[in-house]
Amino acid sequence: MKISGVDIRPGNIIEYEGGLWRAVKIQHTQPGKGGAYMQVELKNLVDGRKTNVRFRSSETVERVRLDTKDFQFLYAEGDMLTFMDKETYEQVSLPQDLLGDAAAFLQDGMDVVMELHEEKPLSVQLPDQVEAMIVEADAVVKGQTASSSYKPAVLDNGVRIMVPPHIASGTRIVVDVYEQTYVRRAD
Repeated sequence: MKISGVDIRPGNIIEYEGGLWRAVKIQHTQPGKGGAYMQVELKNLVDGRKTNVRFRSSETVERVRLDTKDFQFLYAEGDMLTFMDKETYEQVSLPQDLLGDAAAFLQDGMDVVMELHEEKPLSVQLPDQVEAMIVEADAVVKGQTASSSYKPAVLDNGVRIMVPPHIASGTRIVVDVYEQTYVRRAD
């Protein structure tokens, strides 16, 4: 589907210079002289490269629609992650760096959504929030509890996050996977 260069939005997948790119950030600019343009930061979906491109309103780009499928995470082996298609039970192995920092939050049996283009997996989306256990939390400094100060803590997957002072080691909490922030205590 062709769209105008100024209609690109964050999250759109476009075909550019023979590759598939995700629009990460956009900035609409209207200089005093000349036509308006859209400054777009693009991230290559295959190799992770980033680039900045200016698109004028007269330019068109091909917007790509990705297929999404439900998969289940099975196991990690080295730096490869294995997922199973929930319909066909077919297994797919992908490199861990395709998920970025979110890979640390994968849990056995976790349901994920995989984005595919022409049957080739491009990205994996985890649930926005997961439960994790605090394995190490700094002690509260006396007098610090009055303000809304947070203290560092380590989760059972090794990720360091900031938590409120009342959260102790051994507490199960809900964490935002993509922001890597404390959300609330788990029920």
